[in-house]
Amino acid sequence: MWKSALILTGAVLMGACDDDEFLMIPVDGPAPPIAVDAGYYNRAVTVYWDLASDWNDESFRIFAKRAGDTSFFVIAEVTSCSGGTCEYTDTNITELVSYDYFVSAVDPDNGLETDSDETVRVDVPSFTPPPVPTDLDVVALDATNYLRWTDDARSTSDFSGYRIYLLSDQGATQRLLGESDSPGFLDALAENGVTSTYAVSSVDIYGHESENSFDDSGTPRPDFTGELVYSFMDDPALSGFRFSESDELDPIVSGGAVDRHFRLETDLSGWWLVPGPSAAVFPTGVFTTQLKCGVAADALCEDWTVAPTTGYSSVDIPVEPEFTYMWRVVDGGAVIHYGAVRVTLLGTDQTGAELMIFDWAYQLQGGNPQLVVQ
Repeated sequence: MWKSALILTGAVLMGACDDDEFLMIPVDGPAPPIAVDAGYYNRAVTVYWDLASDWNDESFRIFAKRAGDTSFFVIAEVTSCSGGTCEYTDTNITELVSYDYFVSAVDPDNGLETDSDETVRVDVPSFTPPPVPTDLDVVALDATNYLRWTDDARSTSDFSGYRIYLLSDQGATQRLLGESDSPGFLDALAENGVTSTYAVSSVDIYGHESENSFDDSGTPRPDFTGELVYSFMDDPALSGFRFSESDELDPIVSGGAVDRHFRLETDLSGWWLVPGPSAAVFPTGVFTTQLKCGVAADALCEDWTVAPTTGYSSVDIPVEPEFTYMWRVVDGGAVIHYGAVRVTLLGTDQTGAELMIFDWAYQLQGGNPQLVVQ
């Protein structure tokens, strides 16, 4: 309801005595704020409202009180708005307390004040952020770094996602690189030969952000390690693989390509390698610590570099990290070649798309089961 004032006006009336007569003229107050609302985010409550159609450059006062208190108090005055909408951010709040707000318009000429019709309540939650992500691991790929970490923060009821930061100056400076709702992220902006350092934080639905995780670094490089293929269900165009005779040829092909040697598929039971028309896989993988143990390898290094010559099948095979799988493929000239795929990890990227990262080797000499990294 608009407030009014009475203005006294002196006048000489016809036939009246010498005494002055006074007329009482009502004056309406300013138009009230409309569509008043408020919301909480990251240790602050923002109150916002719209301007009435007949707003006339009046200022506004914001009133607040704790829920349960009897009296409102003026907490701020707003003298300018933008684009027909006004707002005020209240940071003088306490966690786990509810607050009531309303707004009034104030006429600077006569001091009249009109309250909003609405009073809004905001429940302030706990300020405690989700747990800090742990075990950040950066896997260097070809022109890409893949980040993964533990997903413990998801156990909190108000979990929202993760923020990924690119660090510089020994961690003194950080830049937000992206966000993820899963414990994995692909930095496709990483460059071969350039080391990048990262940290990850967790965020809840209220904007509370944890401290950063311990940082980790990765240096992408061009080779046959760190190959990445997506699940056919999530990205068909990047779900297929074909053993390549040259590092100038991209081994990642469409999952529907007729010349693929396999594609990755996923379902509720796990990850699967599905042989293509000209390929077969040995039905049992072998646990390995490396694709190939070199001269300077650790004494406990385990690899599988000699392919079986029989026993292959075209049936889908389930895959596990740190296992090597042997393949027999037939080229266009009906010549048999052998290849090895060692799965480094199975995971998801920042969009939740499932993927597999792996190393591979391919024997160029037809019929030779000895696998070497080309």
